[in-house]
Amino acid sequence: MPIEAPIPLLETIMATWQATIGNDYQGYKNHVYRMVHFCFALHECMDEERDKVIIAACFHDLGIWAHDTVDYLPPSISLAGEYLRQNHQEQWVDEITLMIDMHHKFKPYTDARYPLVDVFRKADWVDFSLGWLRAGLPKAYVNHVKNQFPNAGFHKRLLQLAWGWFSKHPISAPPFMKW
Repeated sequence: MPIEAPIPLLETIMATWQATIGNDYQGYKNHVYRMVHFCFALHECMDEERDKVIIAACFHDLGIWAHDTVDYLPPSISLAGEYLRQNHQEQWVDEITLMIDMHHKFKPYTDARYPLVDVFRKADWVDFSLGWLRAGLPKAYVNHVKNQFPNAGFHKRLLQLAWGWFSKHPISAPPFMKW
């Protein structure tokens, strides 16, 4: 499972959001790279599937910064849909919407029409758990990807956001969590 860097489509999309993401840019971009590589390792993607994974990965958490919110799934989905429409890829809106909306789902996503949704969910869990959950990926590969694309403060930022949520809603799950 080779490491790809740079990935032109990823770099192009992410560059347009650098100012919005600000100091968290490198951490988020590295998270996106890790997720993309975990997806590619979990599922042999054809060209169209690769593009869907890359686009979904770039936008999946973007609402955190673009809308300054912990309830970031709706704005992330909206931003991805806008990108797809601007790039004449409207036929992917439903699948990429599900990829983003279900990426924090605890249980597997089982709709056979959209296998990338569960692949994407697993890849995010691998990265979110810092590799403790590996979805069947070899530990050496997960560590190699993490070394290639360092955390750069991404998980620290997630902890800050979680603390902000739980300090206001101590007994409620964050809005992005799904069973």
